[in-house]
Amino acid sequence: MIAAWTAADVRAAEEPLLEAGAPLMERASFALAGQVLADLRARRRHVRGARAVLLVGAGNNGGDALHAGAVLARRGLAVTAVLTSERVHAGGLAALRSAGGRVVELFAEPGSLDEVAARAARADVVLDGLVGIGARGALRGLAADAVTALLDVGSTGRPWVVAVDLPSGIGADDGALAGPVLPADRTVTFGAAKPGLLAPPAAHLVGEVTVVDIGLSFDGPPALCRLETEDVASGWPVPGPADHKYSRGVVGVVAGTATYPGAAVLTTSAAVRSGAGMVRYRGPDAVGHAVVAARPEVVVGPGRVQSWVVGPGIPSGPDQPAGADDGQHERGSAGLAAARGELAGVGEPAPAVIDAGGLALLDERCPPWFVLTPHAGELTTLLRSRGQDVRRRDVEAAPLRWSRTAQELTGATVLLKGGVTVVVGPSVAYAQADAPAWLSTAGAGDVLAGLLGAMLAARSAEVVRRPALAAEIAAAAALVHGRAAHRANPGGPVAALDVAEAIPATVAELVGPT
Repeated sequence: MIAAWTAADVRAAEEPLLEAGAPLMERASFALAGQVLADLRARRRHVRGARAVLLVGAGNNGGDALHAGAVLARRGLAVTAVLTSERVHAGGLAALRSAGGRVVELFAEPGSLDEVAARAARADVVLDGLVGIGARGALRGLAADAVTALLDVGSTGRPWVVAVDLPSGIGADDGALAGPVLPADRTVTFGAAKPGLLAPPAAHLVGEVTVVDIGLSFDGPPALCRLETEDVASGWPVPGPADHKYSRGVVGVVAGTATYPGAAVLTTSAAVRSGAGMVRYRGPDAVGHAVVAARPEVVVGPGRVQSWVVGPGIPSGPDQPAGADDGQHERGSAGLAAARGELAGVGEPAPAVIDAGGLALLDERCPPWFVLTPHAGELTTLLRSRGQDVRRRDVEAAPLRWSRTAQELTGATVLLKGGVTVVVGPSVAYAQADAPAWLSTAGAGDVLAGLLGAMLAARSAEVVRRPALAAEIAAAAALVHGRAAHRANPGGPVAALDVAEAIPATVAELVGPT
């Protein structure tokens, strides 16, 4: 798992080490230089003679870049440092000059900006050390001008860009993008990942993230996490010889109408293909017939349920014509009441996935084992219904912030679908970037809902006992969903049903031989 801590957490962890004289910058810059050399070796036969341009600002990231540049110069690279501020790290600048590096004082010659940008565009590698985790908002002054000029340079190729600690201009704690940012091919970050490296919308601009251990330790929990393959493999409920369909989990699905029967087929198919012990479908007869025709394993009708999936393919607006929901609102409300443990004779409380039209059926407050799965537009509607003055563009600009707000307002676990999926539960948050862009297709959310329902059903009682577990399982579902999309058609278009059909092989690869 990749764990990320806020800028304040990192500074607090650095403080006692700096007071003790620990050489944190030396550790960071040496590791940075080593990673740059490794990247160059992978891209060209020889590193000697390669051209490196350092974009250097006034902070410690600029100092890291300068010290790393000195190491690179001693390894035979032609290194040029472009200073956007007169106030730069004195020790790093001296080290670079002593190693034979060239220095361009852009702050003294702003008219040379275009020439500098052209030089950087022709380089083999560019190190972005303009600002660090203490910066707020958009890049300003020459730093912004330098990035904008480099982005505007017309070139048949582009240099390999390595961000020092984080790409300059992204929100360190939230991934916000307030202005121009130079996309990185790799980010070498020190001590710990920062939330902005994992969170959208910046997550797609950071490249591969390499975390360098410089000796920091943290007392509290991370601000944001990202699950990796081994995390999902260790937590996947693999059945044993004594298991049966009820111990493996029964998923109750309230999805689809006569207008949108496909949502029911996709949701139930995903639940079946994800390893549910049984899937029960609740809905109109005609849709039930379509479901059984596609998935004869599905049982139509009431009975024991260990997780609920409510809402895919069900209309949500209050202005729907009478009967447009085919009775699904009533069935969905009953399922959610059962999940809350409020219906006599239906057993204990159970987790629930609430998607699409099911979001309109929520009470003001929900238990944390309810997982809401909106896209940005649906989350906007949910927030506005609870008094928040927010527009879809606001949610898309700050997904982590608004997902946290929704979690606080509803009490539920919130999974916000998108190019990077954000999951927020009680005192825990995840950001998963496992899916190809091709997955943004109709029905993909229905597949995710069915997959997540099956995963929750397998650990139903545990999820109810441990509120934070719902978020972890939701993040794991996002990972499996994304990996299944890659498997369905690597590098090309995918249809939602193809993703559902790819889930079994994806899970088998994740958990390995048993």
